[in-house]
Amino acid sequence: MTRSYQAELRQLVAEVIRMGGLAEAQVVDAVDAVVRRDVPLAQALIVRDLRLDTLQSEVERRALSLIAHHHPGETDLRRAISTLKLAMNLERCGDLARNIAKRSLVLSAGEPLLPLTGAIERMGRLVSARLREVLDAYAAGDVEPALDVWRRDGEVDEHYESLFRELLALMTNHPGSVAAGAHLLFIAKNLERIGDHATNIAEILHFQMTGQELTGERPKVSLPSVEVEGAPS
Repeated sequence: MTRSYQAELRQLVAEVIRMGGLAEAQVVDAVDAVVRRDVPLAQALIVRDLRLDTLQSEVERRALSLIAHHHPGETDLRRAISTLKLAMNLERCGDLARNIAKRSLVLSAGEPLLPLTGAIERMGRLVSARLREVLDAYAAGDVEPALDVWRRDGEVDEHYESLFRELLALMTNHPGSVAAGAHLLFIAKNLERIGDHATNIAEILHFQMTGQELTGERPKVSLPSVEVEGAPS
């Protein structure tokens, strides 16, 4: 391959890593906005989400141009196609973080539900750690940490299921908490979806690095169904 091609490929990978850093920051800030009832942080996050949208478009343009002009071989073609899929998943993480921030603005106007806000914080830390782990694996070109995230997918689901049941119990026993509880329920679902995207990324990295798809079902628990904003995982 020519120097031009290698330079373009490196730039493409760098853009995806940049997207990953921004997406992870969005998730961390969204959880902080909920926990700290930080209205300025939530508002800034909502505006920043536009940057992820722009970067996704740029990654798509670069990847398609690279494929069209250089006709890469199998290994490099997998790398180029993977960047498209990675960018899509990262952009969706940003969308879900934005939705959390929007709900935090509503929650900040009411009385805090402190024990359940703490549960949201713990789940948020777990999800952001999973996202960071797969992004570090991508940057390092190491499939094993990504596989570890894939194997532990059920941990996020377990946190969500526990929080779901706590919120239902609270809303049943304390009708005045229904509005705030519903917002926290949707926030928890958004976090669970971000965890799914981290697992999607792990699967993409496995295919990119090995040429083989992961077989078998992800470790899962039986979860209640909640419709939530954001793109499918």
